[in-house]
Amino acid sequence: MTIKKYHLYLFKVFLQKIFIVSFVFFCVGIIVNFFEEIKFFNSYQVGLYYPLILTFLNTPILLFELFPFIFLISTCFFYINLSDNDEINVLNNYGINNLKLLSILSLISILSGIFLVLLFYSFSAELKNKYLNLKNKFSENNEYLTVINDNGLWIKEVIENNQHIIHAKEFRHKFLEDITITVSNLDHKIDKTILAKKANISEDNWTLYDVKIVDHKKEIKELEQINYKSSFNETLISNLFSNLNSLNLYQLFKLYKNYKKIKYSTTEVSLQINKLFSQPIFFLLMTILGYLMVSKYEFIKSKFFTLIFAIFISVIIYYLNYISKLFGQNETIPIILSIWLPHLIIFLICLLGVIRINEK
Repeated sequence: MTIKKYHLYLFKVFLQKIFIVSFVFFCVGIIVNFFEEIKFFNSYQVGLYYPLILTFLNTPILLFELFPFIFLISTCFFYINLSDNDEINVLNNYGINNLKLLSILSLISILSGIFLVLLFYSFSAELKNKYLNLKNKFSENNEYLTVINDNGLWIKEVIENNQHIIHAKEFRHKFLEDITITVSNLDHKIDKTILAKKANISEDNWTLYDVKIVDHKKEIKELEQINYKSSFNETLISNLFSNLNSLNLYQLFKLYKNYKKIKYSTTEVSLQINKLFSQPIFFLLMTILGYLMVSKYEFIKSKFFTLIFAIFISVIIYYLNYISKLFGQNETIPIILSIWLPHLIIFLICLLGVIRINEK
């Protein structure tokens, strides 16, 4: 396709609307986040420095979550801008009908979506990771560390002035399997090592089965079952890995691979990966939906009613995605279907509108 001057003009105007709407959402996000951080630091004497830093680190990833609705609102304002300047009629006179105009916006949306997923999301995820690390310094549990890598699950915790390093090869539901617990003092001198075949971690007071305890004198004590008091349980460990917005695509695939190795549920990671892959299509569908709204319904041609109607549609679509994702998390429906089903519904609605887009 040969790029003409009107292509560049439409490209510039559409991106300008996306930028303006994004900036407004970013400012609103800054304000809302700032008050949330102020609330969090209420009991700390840190002034405004940390709330401001954390606000700017966290807002970009929240903005990314809002981009589908930003594309919807931006498309509406784009069409109203052309209509107010009588540029729609000028374009129509030169043979550029609604379908051609929509195809140009669709191309811009899909390319912008790919850019946002590959670059903006990766940048936002890195900031989110810094946000979590910085905020963790003020957590009561900042002396704890939990990691999943190629070798399994690792937990570091300090209990009664002793450092505990826990390694488990598998994490299935409420059980850890093939566990090694190394207990040392704060000078890293090993006091004892606990080996167990399995541990029930549904509560903080773990139950270890088929246990061997090797003390500092290398003496071995075998027990059928013992209790082990930990700061962690199944829920807490799972929640520590639930914030996947701090991981880019490469890190998500690596985490998915590690989860499979320790036989931990990959549902959340699969949902996040499929969600990111679907985002450019989601942006495209929201662009088409926004264009159909303002080109077909005269009563929302004013900016005020456009904003109200677009927010109303956005809320409906948000809850449609939310409910579908819940079904995926509960494995009521397949993970891929839970992400793509709302898009399919929006696609069918858009398809009906596009077929009749040039009708008067």
